[in-house]
Amino acid sequence: MNTKTEIVNWLNRNQSNFTAMADEIWANPEIRFEEFKASKLQADFLEEVGFAITWDVGGISTAFMAEWGSGGPIIGFAGEYDALPGLSQKLQSDPDPVEAGGHGHGCGHNLLGTGCLAATVAVKQWLQETGTPGTVRYYGCPAEEGGGGKIYMGRDGAFDDLDAAFNFHPGYTNYASKGSMLGVQSMRFRFHGRTAHAAAMPEMGRSALDAVELMNVGVNYMREHVADNVRIHYIITDGGLAANIVPDRAEVHYVMRAHLPHQVQAVVDRVRKVAQGAALMTETEVEEIFVSGTTCVLNNHALADLQYEVMQSLGPIQFTAEEMAYAAEINANNPPGNSQMIAQYMGLSPAQANQPLVGDVFPSVDIGRIFPASSDVGDMSWRVPLSMLNTTCWPTNVPAHSWGIVASGGMSIGHKGMMYAAQVMSQAAIALFVDPARLAAVRAEFEASLAATPYFSPVPADVQPPKLKHLYR
Repeated sequence: MNTKTEIVNWLNRNQSNFTAMADEIWANPEIRFEEFKASKLQADFLEEVGFAITWDVGGISTAFMAEWGSGGPIIGFAGEYDALPGLSQKLQSDPDPVEAGGHGHGCGHNLLGTGCLAATVAVKQWLQETGTPGTVRYYGCPAEEGGGGKIYMGRDGAFDDLDAAFNFHPGYTNYASKGSMLGVQSMRFRFHGRTAHAAAMPEMGRSALDAVELMNVGVNYMREHVADNVRIHYIITDGGLAANIVPDRAEVHYVMRAHLPHQVQAVVDRVRKVAQGAALMTETEVEEIFVSGTTCVLNNHALADLQYEVMQSLGPIQFTAEEMAYAAEINANNPPGNSQMIAQYMGLSPAQANQPLVGDVFPSVDIGRIFPASSDVGDMSWRVPLSMLNTTCWPTNVPAHSWGIVASGGMSIGHKGMMYAAQVMSQAAIALFVDPARLAAVRAEFEASLAATPYFSPVPADVQPPKLKHLYR
């Protein structure tokens, strides 16, 4: 397996193993920190083909590392497999859950993890057949959706000796990102007051719910006075037990986003002051509970250029007429507007944006742009040079985290994008094994970026991931 064509052919011959794995994970969606079936499925497969498995990375029972080879360079692939709550969906072009209120792969992580795994195994085959020195690793990363699994894994030193790493995300188009994403901190603000009969003795009570509502009002007024890329969202998670009791406890969950770490912290500090003010106004006490946090993505441009070269050599993804028709039906069953947003971000022409699926290859047009979402891939990218690849796995007019993504991720549309990503990432990784100068350029860019903006973890040192027993090992 000495040529790029042979790598593609190997992946094509073994495609059924990987699509079956992706579909198994799709059919058994598990949310953050509970990916028991998915992690065991992937680890067992990798162990069977010769990888050494290390479990409990970062103190998380569903996190593992698979390694093959010896010596350097050491190239890693970061996979994910967590689903989202409430996004259960059948494989059909209109919204219809498999289970009402059930989980679903509304961000395509069944494809993400399996695509990275497929690339890892392809690189292992190449190293083995060519006798090239080096090590390849796959990281089974849990809880990307709001749990920050990679932060705990990185804090545990799991990425420290990597020379470079690859990650891909299912998406609308094929490109290797040079842009960034938002950093985030997630916190719960729990207010403590005093109960009383709401009608007979209201003056004796101190309403924790009033404090929550006043906090929300204050933050909503604050929105006028923050930077354009700041995002603040909240839900009330506890509003009391009965309307005729002044609630002595109420809680609101806030998610606060901005770009660079110091910008995120500035927003968090202001929201904290609003919470303290709400407590002062209502004569209650406020308790802060840290939930999670991630850092903005530091995409390595040299790695992105390498992946773009590979995509140019491979050409576009070819979708069938049946796949186009299915995607068009999904698009029609969603409100209009998402395709225009993608067109604006990616620089697509109106004709391209109006296609049900876009299989073309695009250069990295997102330099300097900040995509308004967050990922713990960001924290990994500050520990090791990393490139986030995007490939077409769902239709153009489908909002992220929605039923249409689930409906695309368990069938051939998602499979094609996943296997295309595996081809791109594996070939790019092999280029680093055979070209030390290219790897050195990747490392030099990374070191320069860190010198300009040092990394610090958004998660306090005393915060630990949930200690859940793995159900299948």
